[in-house]
Amino acid sequence: MLRPSLCLASLVCVLAGTWLPQAQAADTQVVRIGLTGPLTGAQAAIGKDDENGLRMAVDRINAQNVMVGAQRVRFELVSEDDAADPRTGMAVAQRLVDAEVKVVFGPFNSGVAIPISRLLDQAGVVMATVASNPSITQSGLPYVFRISANDSQLGKRMGEFAAGRLHARRFAVIDDRTAYGQGVADEFVKAAKAAGIEIVAREFTSDKAVDFVPILTRIRGMNVDGVFYGGYYAQAGPLRNQMKRLAMTQLYLLGGDAMCNIELAKLGGESVDERVYCPQGGPVLEQTPLGRQFKADYRKRFNADPLTYSASLYDGLHLLVQAMQAANSTDPKRYRASLAAIDAQGVAGRYRFDDHRDLRDSPITVYTYRNGAQVPLPQDK
Repeated sequence: MLRPSLCLASLVCVLAGTWLPQAQAADTQVVRIGLTGPLTGAQAAIGKDDENGLRMAVDRINAQNVMVGAQRVRFELVSEDDAADPRTGMAVAQRLVDAEVKVVFGPFNSGVAIPISRLLDQAGVVMATVASNPSITQSGLPYVFRISANDSQLGKRMGEFAAGRLHARRFAVIDDRTAYGQGVADEFVKAAKAAGIEIVAREFTSDKAVDFVPILTRIRGMNVDGVFYGGYYAQAGPLRNQMKRLAMTQLYLLGGDAMCNIELAKLGGESVDERVYCPQGGPVLEQTPLGRQFKADYRKRFNADPLTYSASLYDGLHLLVQAMQAANSTDPKRYRASLAAIDAQGVAGRYRFDDHRDLRDSPITVYTYRNGAQVPLPQDK
């Protein structure tokens, strides 16, 4: 457990800039932290959002003269573009290991996270990912942590939502064959079937697809209530637009967290409406003081609103600092156990890890879209 002087069970002291004073050290240790994510290509908006959240945390923590043991530390971000590609991701991960980073945040994509997790674990480097495929943390790799909800939680939530809130009886499912898309679709199917929904079609595409008309044409005659899409916003927007062209907007479109941001509305236009639903892990930022402050600071710095996981990455570095301070070391071999035992409240929720280093507490908010804006639904009572 963390010492009380390190603000046990809360990151409020960090967010407010009120670290307890400690003796100044003569030397400053530079601690490199890595980020891997899709900084270019179709998913660049989400990759930059992750990077923005981490940069905010680096700058805030560095301004506070943080101490680890008797030495002041300064964090330096090494940001790499994995292009949402597993092969590129492996090369990026090796570069980060060679740069002697003390942690790697990311990646966003499960297809990248699965192969690099073993490389980083073997190198003794902590990985704190937001990628959601359950297998990432179920492989028993002690240096791999997930700081957001997983597909089992997200897919299950949407399957239960389709049955309980939408009273749907028949659904078609499309996934993009990525580790993420297939994983979240599988979990939706499992929960939907358990809730009495008939899955009448399971279709496949790719995360590079632009034409969904043949698939949608097949689905159109199946008398379904909706379509679940396992994939990313870059394809979900055009998918919904093509549903509109085929006069299918009376059908619901559901998906996972990777399509759940304002970029979906930008890509899909007016077709992204109140019959589109998707989940995000964590509370609604506007509904908590920490969330409101984070959103205001983000908007002031980047002239845009945060998307899906910038708050989680922001929290992630603060968690890392607490773990390092508890262990009196920046060495992953020494602070890893402190991170696994952490109990802290951050912007995006409460952070406590189970035996797989998944979050024990993963509140999930379902969103819809209204007049081009993303709108959270009231929680079920």
